[in-house]
Amino acid sequence: MTTTTHVDTGEEQTELKRVMGPKLLLLFIVGDILGTGVYALTGEVAAEVGGAAWAPFIVAFGIAMITAFSYLELVTKYPQAAGAALYTHKAFGVHFLTFIVAFTVMCSGITSASTASRAFASNLAVGFGLDKDSNGLILFIALAFMALIAAVNFRGVGESVRANIVLTLVELSGLLLVILCGFYALTAGKTDFSRTMVFDSPSDKNAFLAVTAATSLAFFAMVGFEDSVNMAEETKDPVRNFPKMMITGISITGVIYVLVALFSVAVVPVGELAGSDTPLVTVVERAAPGVPIDTLLPFISMFAVANSALINMLMASRLLYGMARQEVLPPFLGKVHRRRRTPWASILFTTAIAFGLITLVTLNADGQVIGALGGTTALLLLGVFTIVNICVLVLRKDTIDRKHFVAPTVLPVLGALLCAYFVTPLTGRKPIQYEIAGWLLALGVVLWALTWFANRALRAKRTYIRDPEELGESEGTVN
Repeated sequence: MTTTTHVDTGEEQTELKRVMGPKLLLLFIVGDILGTGVYALTGEVAAEVGGAAWAPFIVAFGIAMITAFSYLELVTKYPQAAGAALYTHKAFGVHFLTFIVAFTVMCSGITSASTASRAFASNLAVGFGLDKDSNGLILFIALAFMALIAAVNFRGVGESVRANIVLTLVELSGLLLVILCGFYALTAGKTDFSRTMVFDSPSDKNAFLAVTAATSLAFFAMVGFEDSVNMAEETKDPVRNFPKMMITGISITGVIYVLVALFSVAVVPVGELAGSDTPLVTVVERAAPGVPIDTLLPFISMFAVANSALINMLMASRLLYGMARQEVLPPFLGKVHRRRRTPWASILFTTAIAFGLITLVTLNADGQVIGALGGTTALLLLGVFTIVNICVLVLRKDTIDRKHFVAPTVLPVLGALLCAYFVTPLTGRKPIQYEIAGWLLALGVVLWALTWFANRALRAKRTYIRDPEELGESEGTVN
């Protein structure tokens, strides 16, 4: 289909309705970033650096902002419902690399949903007064919740921007409650901000290594902004609105995260905070004892992480389905239920992977389950972000005859270097994160190889992604 582009706005002719103005786009971006990360990982970040838990969130904010500039150049240059896989294909034209990027994004959705599932189980146990220290009980709840997500996914879920606004406001309310309780504790003399200046690494790392190790976890709380590029075809005047709203959205969430981290450490001793799977509930309980807010927050947290899990499993199953339909993965993964019209095979496959991840990490991570899964999500996406930052530089040779956002050249260069660094073991990242990511990507390569062999031997076909633009409609991660 021939497309036309408005010279000033970058609005390409599309079948989708452009319903998102600047305010809706801002709420979408904020809602995508808010979620499981800060609700579940604040304690584990504090365990890495002691009272200076705010520092890794600031570093993660900086890396996210730099990478956002690269996404802004690409989405205003190519304002389509697409993401990293499309940009990679435009930059390099290597079908296998495009597949790896798409599969990595899919895997990040599964690990993110698995993180959310475990966090949901911990918050449910606290909310209903169950034994939150029982690994068996938490594992059962997490698996049951993931099965419920699969059932909802199978029935089919229609998403809308307005629904996202409601979910965003609920997620935001929980974090604002924590900040308000922090201010209340401050006025009541229940805070000790001297703790926020103390670097303390349990493994005797120096301050630099401690912060980088904690940032590898904290970055999980900042991902999600890249999802918004998939709304390019539904956004009014994307060239004008995307830069302002994405930068504003990341800044808002960065400020909220730093305030939450500061008050968390000032209210609760680091040791107690680090040992909790529901750190923000612990903060509220300590800051405002006797106030029923602490009974409400676990359920707000459950709602926030449940939303993350559902959206991520929807994305993962649809992206897997899309790759199967383009014949780069086994065709059985592209099967659709006749009555429900949902990709049941890819839903079962992604759910099975999530089951395995939750069980494996629960039994082998010495209690650091959420950190292992969240850290793996950040690891996978940092690899993708490294490539996206490089794509910006490569695609500078592809000039277009209209205005678009242009990032200062130093930013994608710095972004590629920083993201690549945080992928390496030099940051002190836990080995289990590399093991999980390695096995997931190895699975993708094996499936690709089997499909390549079947296509060549049985059908005499090439194995390649025919339409990268179609993958973009499902791509992206909400944390």
